[in-house]
Amino acid sequence: MYPHSHHQDDQSILDLHKITLRYNGRFALENISFHLHAGEQVAVVGPNGAGKSTLFKVVAGVLQPTSGKVKIFGSTPRKHVCIAYIPQRSQVDWNFPVTVADVVMMGRSAQLGPFGWPKKHDWEVVRHTLDVVELSDLASRQIGELSGGQQQRMFIARSLAQEAELMLLDEPFSGLDLPSQAGILKVLEELKRGAVTVMVATHDLEQAAENFDRIMLLNQRMIGFGKPDEVLQPEKLIQAYGGRLRSVDGENVPALEDFYERERHAHHH
Repeated sequence: MYPHSHHQDDQSILDLHKITLRYNGRFALENISFHLHAGEQVAVVGPNGAGKSTLFKVVAGVLQPTSGKVKIFGSTPRKHVCIAYIPQRSQVDWNFPVTVADVVMMGRSAQLGPFGWPKKHDWEVVRHTLDVVELSDLASRQIGELSGGQQQRMFIARSLAQEAELMLLDEPFSGLDLPSQAGILKVLEELKRGAVTVMVATHDLEQAAENFDRIMLLNQRMIGFGKPDEVLQPEKLIQAYGGRLRSVDGENVPALEDFYERERHAHHH
């Protein structure tokens, strides 16, 4: 399916070994190592400036680390079309005159090659992915007319059309109302069934704890990586967020105090 690089199936889908990235003389990421298996869904949490977007860009091969190695199925990211990086919505020009179907078809470009023209099969793939994210009825809309949640689902459809096996979603819930967030979580459930591996950067610790297998707590360094109850421990959270647990850089970190209350009750019962 992916002619660009031979997958070694015995390898974990993603393997980071001692990744460090220095930027303007300071560490954006320091000594990050972890690996993921196919179909896993991981939430990446940490304060603003913790390096979540940077980590995703390194995994996608957009940024080169200062040192360390990234392996996707045993080889470097640049050789793979199987990674989809979905940036924050604020980084997209929504006035661009393309339709939803056009954007999703862009996901096929790696499959089509430089002069390939979409064939019937490609349009079938696009239609199918729009079905999966429940946007079929909006296929011919200009992308700026969509709601935030629909825009996010359109990008997931593009990643699916690309046949991505690893999806990196940078703050997909940001600025969305609860029904729209629920819509994206529903699509993530769907991806799990298709064994797509997903990393999601999010600010919402409770949402991360409730919806993801594992949580990575990041602040330049890896502070914790594991099941939610192992990672969201008071001492680790204080290490990540400092004493500023209520509001971090204008982003409300979900009231961690409430989180502790719940934990305490859980232990007492």
